[in-house]
Amino acid sequence: MNLFATEAPRHRANGLGFSLCLCASVAIFAQEILVLPEFQRPTIHGEIVKPDQGGRRREILSPAMPQNGYLSMFLVVKLRQPGPYRLDVAMNPEDRLQADLFRVWFHKLESNGEYYPDALIPIQNTYLGAIPDPENRIEGQTAAVFWLDLWAPRRAQQEDEERVRVEVTLNAGGQVDTYPMEIRVLPISVPDQDALDADHNSYGADWLGQGPELFGRLHAYHRIFYEHRGIFHQLGYGHAGRVAPEFAPQLEGWGRRRRIASWDLYDRHYGPLLDGSAFGGARRGPQPIRYAYLPLNPEWPASFVHWGQPGYEAEFVSVVSEMERHFREKGWTRTRLEMFFNHKKRYKGFPWDGDEVRFARDNQYFRDYRALLDKAMPRDSPVQFVFRSDSSWSMERQFWDLRGVVNLWVLGGSILSFYPQAPALLKDRGDTVWFYGSAAGVTEPAWASVHYPLRAWMWGVDGYVLWLVTGWGADPWFRFNGGRETLVYPGERFGIDGPLPSVRLKIERNALQDLAMLKALETAMGRQKLRSEMARLTNNRKPDDWWTIPRPALADLPPEEWTNPDIDSAARPMRRVTEGLSSDWWPQIRRWIYEQTMEEADR
Repeated sequence: MNLFATEAPRHRANGLGFSLCLCASVAIFAQEILVLPEFQRPTIHGEIVKPDQGGRRREILSPAMPQNGYLSMFLVVKLRQPGPYRLDVAMNPEDRLQADLFRVWFHKLESNGEYYPDALIPIQNTYLGAIPDPENRIEGQTAAVFWLDLWAPRRAQQEDEERVRVEVTLNAGGQVDTYPMEIRVLPISVPDQDALDADHNSYGADWLGQGPELFGRLHAYHRIFYEHRGIFHQLGYGHAGRVAPEFAPQLEGWGRRRRIASWDLYDRHYGPLLDGSAFGGARRGPQPIRYAYLPLNPEWPASFVHWGQPGYEAEFVSVVSEMERHFREKGWTRTRLEMFFNHKKRYKGFPWDGDEVRFARDNQYFRDYRALLDKAMPRDSPVQFVFRSDSSWSMERQFWDLRGVVNLWVLGGSILSFYPQAPALLKDRGDTVWFYGSAAGVTEPAWASVHYPLRAWMWGVDGYVLWLVTGWGADPWFRFNGGRETLVYPGERFGIDGPLPSVRLKIERNALQDLAMLKALETAMGRQKLRSEMARLTNNRKPDDWWTIPRPALADLPPEEWTNPDIDSAARPMRRVTEGLSSDWWPQIRRWIYEQTMEEADR
């Protein structure tokens, strides 16, 4: 089945002919509408940004999409002369698809003054604007850009392809142009179950302000990642162990009398997340968050000053036991709650490394804390407390030293590539395995936001972590730092008390829904066959090319002798797997997944 048919170029305002055109429109009129795929980000002049120019320029007229999923595209409005315009998006029938329209913000890079599209501001499907955009303030701008999400709810009885007409209409200077599309909703669905845990990390809540609106803002940040098939992780304590009051229950007493005095702030923060009510009305349906940090650290609930003394153990065990009982009584048993240490010795809070342990002697602390956690937890508790370690330098040693101690491994991606046997080793004993890194920056190709999801699936791990996604800096609008620590933006500038999504977050979400469909094919086609096919479609590679093979000489040296440049150099072979990919790469994989899913549905 050809899901992406091609025909001749579209002509202005004819309202006829529905196809996927691989040719660029010719700007022969005073105004123009272009519709481009998500992997070809437009410039302020409606061209394609340099990192995305590797493929054929595509206009979309007749795309296919699954049910229970999204189809996304850029809408580009071009005017030859500055002035106002009106943009409308309409559908027929109106009830088959749901349209979310966003205005795209162009960020000025502080490093070189170039502009890249990323933040998405929600707007109505009728929009009045002007070029240049008076808010974005870009001298010489000749194109305005929009992001269109189309959502197709699942229909239980749909057996054939359905067609929905979508028209984008531009009205400017007395001239009206219509861009017609025919969306083909296929009789296949994106599974509800994700293939991976896509984790997005952040720290504290000071950047959200305080006051009675705090908890609503916190839930809004969780919600935006939830709706994009991800997780939002927010660590509530600092490197010296101080816990913010909204991240932990209030304590009182000392020694054996140490107890929880109030759950008020904690329950207002976490209750709606742990029972799923924070996600009411979400298209995915409300579910409890899958993971959350506990406030447990060397300084809470007992002070590390008393480490090794009976009082420390008494306070730790007493409070953790109360927490387990509270979660059990509330029915908060579907979230994995993590004891995690985020400190390093050089931060001078504690005399040992809890994060990215480099020296074997520090592993003893993990064993000791595991014993305390086990003492506090009933053996048959339905509450899911897990012990998490973020490991890098000494991970291979820790796999053995901390066997039965750590059961959630979050591993540095470059170093993990040295050990292709590690995921199976850890998962066979019941552990969960993620790797971590940074989000793709805006100056990387758009497909870079797909790289981590596919790598996680190719490696056979359970997920990945983007270590910071709310670090937008002092001025992301006019002095942008590139986005490697940013996937959402604060909405206050636009009157929105909550986060704004980014183009890169949308691309990640769409890839995650593709991988959910790919995972559903594993039963019929086998994981190894699918891995080989994904590798072939990625630069005609093989699955082993996704690892650093052969094992680098660095891996056999003591971790104490490694440097970061050594690690980067050793992992270079693994990075070559995606070198030179074009903007056509992931659409080819998506088409293959849809075609295989259709074939399986017909059997």
